Amino acid sequence: MAERIEGLNAAVEAGKVRHIGISNFNTHQMDEAAKLSKAPLVTNQVEYHPYLDQLKVLEDAERLGMSITAYYAMADGKVPKDPLLNDIGSRHGKTAAQVVLRWLIQQHGVVALSKTSTASRLKENFDIFDFHLTADEMKAIHGLARPDGRIVNPQGLAPVWDKAA
Repeated sequence: MAERIEGLNAAVEAGKVRHIGISNFNTHQMDEAAKLSKAPLVTNQVEYHPYLDQLKVLEDAERLGMSITAYYAMADGKVPKDPLLNDIGSRHGKTAAQVVLRWLIQQHGVVALSKTSTASRLKENFDIFDFHLTADEMKAIHGLARPDGRIVNPQGLAPVWDKAA
């Protein structure tokens, strides 16, 4: 890890990048990387969606002054079919996907990545700034997390993940 962090710092020192971050690091790796880096690590890009509790990673990121960049927000197509997310969406005139994107960005220190293959969904992905989820709705969405919620876990590449809070 020291060699990789040194390479990121060299890119900052050379003026090639302004900010550096990490990806798919558990809390132990985040702590180690932060200690090794001269430049601030601004984000840890991790899988994050309603079915995966990332509270420990979020807490550690905040302690270290990092954001979390959430990928796989639609949980491999599970989000659009979820009854709770659709119910919340109907209350706001939004889709389940919009509810999850809003849920992500409404959390402190979370940045959401989204993708689409259609122009109509591109507009939909941006149309999440005209409503807020209530505290009860946020809690209900967090309640969808389950122990087997992780989707991205390539054998031989993934670290030992933190246990859910």
